[in-house]
Amino acid sequence: MARRKLKEAVKQKLESPGWQKLLRISNQQLAITIGAALNAFAYVLFQMPYNLAAGGVSGLGIIVNHLTGFSPGLFYFTANIPLFVLGFFTLGRWRFIFNSTLAVIVFSGATEYLIVHMPTVFSQFPITENKLLATIYSGLLVGIGTGIIYRFGGTIGGTSIISRIIYNKTGFPMSQSGLYVDVIIIAVAGFVFSWETSLLAFLAILIAGMSADFALEGTSQMRTLMIITKNPEPLRYAIINELKRSVTMWQGKGGYSGEERTLLYLTVLRSRVYDVKFIVNRIDPDAFMVVGVSQQTWGGYTLKKQKDRARTSVHEADR
Repeated sequence: MARRKLKEAVKQKLESPGWQKLLRISNQQLAITIGAALNAFAYVLFQMPYNLAAGGVSGLGIIVNHLTGFSPGLFYFTANIPLFVLGFFTLGRWRFIFNSTLAVIVFSGATEYLIVHMPTVFSQFPITENKLLATIYSGLLVGIGTGIIYRFGGTIGGTSIISRIIYNKTGFPMSQSGLYVDVIIIAVAGFVFSWETSLLAFLAILIAGMSADFALEGTSQMRTLMIITKNPEPLRYAIINELKRSVTMWQGKGGYSGEERTLLYLTVLRSRVYDVKFIVNRIDPDAFMVVGVSQQTWGGYTLKKQKDRARTSVHEADR
């Protein structure tokens, strides 16, 4: 009975009007479309002219195109069909298909379109004759496009499907299995094209990984601090009143000394870490502090204060 009430309460909290669901899905699909189109743009403009087979099915498409003349966009779409069938039975059936099909169709279609029309848009095609510049910008654009797709719940298909299946079956990390597959494709490209081209392709993969993380999480402006101290109350008071940040406290015991300690946990802007160090150094120089990186924060003391202020303003207006 209690479990059913909990289920109904959670369902009621998460329920939203139909127009909000439609708007959310539309925004999600639009973002996936933009991400896939950006991937195709980087693929045609920077990777294909220099045979930068930077792993994955798209990289394999460059190799196949060079050897047989088969269109890369059509190859990408065709190669994903058996992968989608495999993913359908192992990764969530229709939900998996729904989140992945759009990105694959947009990438394949945009690639075919750009191959035909890109030379007419850019009077000088390719846009740069510097292979290193092409490598850097292909990695940046592919990473940003892929990050946008992942951020809104989609996937780009290809070898990422194989990596997810391996992870679900064996627990082997997706990043490692994906990297192994990409390295094999890059090695094949080394034999087909040149080893210098393979080195540049590997560099493009690394840049794409970093820019994808940036697109997913953004720049980290927050820092997480843990302070272990014997004198918690003055530190707590100073942090709350001087920095206007809340703090969570735990009681603990030193593993070596066996003495009682208090752990203070808080998040602050990167620019305020120096202020925390100053407070700790003045109040408890013997305290131990660890500074970590936080990608995102939400809610807590600051949000509560904003809500309280909003309620106060409403009450004052009613009076």
